[in-house]
Amino acid sequence: RGAGGAKMAAGSGGPAARELFAEGLLQFLRPAVRQLDGHVHAVRESQVELREHIDSLATELCRINEDQKVALDLDPYVKKLLNARRRVVLVNNILQNAQERLRRLNHSVAKETVRRKAMLEASGSYPQGLPGK
Repeated sequence: RGAGGAKMAAGSGGPAARELFAEGLLQFLRPAVRQLDGHVHAVRESQVELREHIDSLATELCRINEDQKVALDLDPYVKKLLNARRRVVLVNNILQNAQERLRRLNHSVAKETVRRKAMLEASGSYPQGLPGK
């Protein structure tokens, strides 16, 4: 049908059909939002782990630099590691904000689904045989 067909299907059957279409759309989106939230959470955890490894490596490089008898300048490498750590922290903050928005979206979808289901049940036009009733 395409986007135009979906709009026609949602608008052609009156309020009950629109409500049913909206509920179906919400049911369709909920798993995707949850899956995306799970992926963002996993990436955030790996970012934290990466940041810890960078910190450990930078500390180790500083220790090696101090212990060396030969003048070996590791400062540029330490600076590069600290710059990489800063970028990891920045990405982690961005992911954290995205995950919070996803959590709010998921909450809104669940809340709207419950509201629409209650409206349909109250109007007596809730289709029989659908899962969730």
